[in-house]
Formats: sequence, structure tokens, C-alpha cells
Amino acid sequence: MTRDELKEITLKFTDAFNRDDLDGVMAWFAEDAVYDEFHGARHEGKEAIRAAFEPMFTGKFGKVRFEEQDLFLDAEDGKAMISWSCVLTTPERSSAWRGLDLLHVEGGRIVAKHTYAKTARPLFEARAA
Repeated sequence: MTRDELKEITLKFTDAFNRDDLDGVMAWFAEDAVYDEFHGARHEGKEAIRAAFEPMFTGKFGKVRFEEQDLFLDAEDGKAMISWSCVLTTPERSSAWRGLDLLHVEGGRIVAKHTYAKTARPLFEARAA
């Protein structure tokens, strides 16, 4: 995959979110893809990933838009990192949080989406001693 192809996939994927196009978002995922949310939830397979995204597209959080900040591409390894501000707008207010997605792409499809967020407190994971 070329750098330009990886960039196009990453930006079109993000644009599908901003167009409220859940089918468009899901079209970029491989059948056996994995989505790790910023708070630790893990979703495996397109059906589970779609279910995780659906509330975002039904208006549960208001209008959701991602404003791109930085984009780093590693075409050789098929990895893209896009940082963004996620703007949530409801009739009462507008607010935003910052984060990034680390995307792993194979064969033109996203096989893994790892989301990280800038938070007041870190999320600690239990580890074996």
C-alpha cells in the first residue's frame, strides 16, 4: 500500500463519521476487525463494532464531528495515527474532547482501530504480577 492510499483510507473513514454515514464507516472494516475503545471496551468483528458505533449515529450524544489535527502515516507497516478533537453538539451546549485513533490497515481494510483519549485520569489496566 502506498502512503497516498493509506492517507485516502484514513481520511475517507473519518469523513464517513462526519457525514453520519454508519454504513460508510463500516465499509472500511475487515470482517474480523478489532476496535478498542478509549475506556477499555474491546469489540471483535464487524457486527460488534457496528453495535458499538450505533449510539453515535442515533444522536445519543448529539451531533458528533471529528476535527482532524495531525496525521502520521507508516505505509510500509500499514499504520495511520490521526489525532482529532471530537466535538459534541446538543441543543443545550457544545463541548469537545481530544484523542487519537491508531489504525492498522491490511488489503485496503481496517483490521484494528485503537482509540486513545486525553483524560484527567489515566485508565489503569490490571496486569499479572
